[in-house]
Amino acid sequence: MILLGDIFHVWVGFRGFETPEIGAVVPALERMREAGIRIDYVEGNRDFFLGEGPYRDVFDSVCLEISFEANGQRILAVHGDGLNDQDRRYRFWRFLSKSLLSRMLMRLLPSRWARRLVTATDQRLAQTNFEHKKQIPEAVIRAYGERRLGEGYGTLILGHFHESRDWAVKGGQVRLLDAWFNSRQIEWFGA
Repeated sequence: MILLGDIFHVWVGFRGFETPEIGAVVPALERMREAGIRIDYVEGNRDFFLGEGPYRDVFDSVCLEISFEANGQRILAVHGDGLNDQDRRYRFWRFLSKSLLSRMLMRLLPSRWARRLVTATDQRLAQTNFEHKKQIPEAVIRAYGERRLGEGYGTLILGHFHESRDWAVKGGQVRLLDAWFNSRQIEWFGA
């Protein structure tokens, strides 16, 4: 099973940030792994430090992208939040929020303050950067897709945009997957 990130509003990989929703889902994921199901997590823009804290053992891997094979075809899964190089404000925020400094500060914050900080930051960010949020950057996605498919993949899967779309591009196919909270659908690849 591959989770393409952002399965919670915000998931910071330290216990002080744990919400009741995270506390309920983690044991289910652990039971799935105990049953022999491989679980890979592709970290999204609302996920922070999952591969370093107490949740790291919930997953077989926490990564920025993962490739797999299904029906004889190589498939690449990427969250997709860093594709738009024109969105400099977001790219700076992404760099800063996932930096070593942020990681150290997050570890030191008391739980109550940590949850308040995450909630306040998320509310402020929701009110910004509308020029890059109002539409899916199709040209950027197509160009990225062609480049990555040129590496030998037949399909590129992206999750960040929370909307289902399919495009044939040079070298294969780009698929945007709808968010679980919108569709309640699971995508199956292979037999």
